[in-house]
Amino acid sequence: MKTIHKKSNKKVQTSAAAMLNLLILFSASEKTVAQNNIGIVGVDHVGINVPDLNKAVTFFNDVLGFTPVTKIGPIPLDAPWKELNHINPKTGAVTIIMINAGNGASIEVFEYADNKGSLSHPNADDIGASHIAFYVNNINIAVKYLKSKGVKILGEPFTMPSGDTAGESWVYFETPWGSKMELVSYPNGKGYEKNNPVKILWSPKDPAKKVADKLNSNLISESEIRSLVESHLAIWNEKDLKKRKNLIEKVYADNIEMVDSHFIANGHKEINEFIDDLQKKSLNSKFSIIKEIDVNHNTARLYWKHSSSEKTDSVTGMDLFVLENGKIVKLYVFLDIED
Repeated sequence: MKTIHKKSNKKVQTSAAAMLNLLILFSASEKTVAQNNIGIVGVDHVGINVPDLNKAVTFFNDVLGFTPVTKIGPIPLDAPWKELNHINPKTGAVTIIMINAGNGASIEVFEYADNKGSLSHPNADDIGASHIAFYVNNINIAVKYLKSKGVKILGEPFTMPSGDTAGESWVYFETPWGSKMELVSYPNGKGYEKNNPVKILWSPKDPAKKVADKLNSNLISESEIRSLVESHLAIWNEKDLKKRKNLIEKVYADNIEMVDSHFIANGHKEINEFIDDLQKKSLNSKFSIIKEIDVNHNTARLYWKHSSSEKTDSVTGMDLFVLENGKIVKLYVFLDIED
């Protein structure tokens, strides 16, 4: 009887294992069919709301080294849209900037004008609370860097000692507007990978070197970038149409896009027409640099003043540049009025 019982147990165990494998296979098949039917390829972007778009872009660009790529708005929102999306009826237009965050999903940053929604961040255990995690090669170096920039670190890096995420180090930090974000690192992989799983979690660390190599191959020196930015300012001060056209061709890419809070200009012709119109409206005004030009990889930032000797008031602002193949391909204009 004992022998029969042992054989019976073995059969039951074998059947159970086979059933489990079938269930896993069936479940995976269902998920594959569902994914194919809906057509999902992967995560495109993560959206967050911020109280001040300019300050958020400055933080992402200056501190984290990310690059804003597209900007739309301000877009007025009608009453049905607000009701459908649970937006306060009195909240104003929305402006959106999409930011390239390296090798991974982009970050879509929203600012609502005259925002009447909640101005408090959700607590960590509230429904809807979320965070964005950024992979770094060395978490201790990254933490030291963020601290040098005045970023609030929430605790100290912790390395998982066991389990599926063994070998992963992580720590949370706060943005200047109070959103919680995370640094994470697992240079030697995670514990679960040692079990040869059927599915591996996507990681930005594996192809990151290829992306970095490609980026570095397109980089030009800081002095060359500063020279291009200075030439950009010369373009906006140049009144001779022929000279301006020659400068534009040297400095701006053919497909350059200039994004202002009120309009978008594409290509040499539209930007040249805008400059010409601006000069006609302010004959004696001139652009000048009011701070040293900042350079970060293939991006640059210029603080400027537009004023004339005849007026006491002036317009100040900041231009943010993205450069590719030795020319400016993106120009973001942020204005501020000074009395």
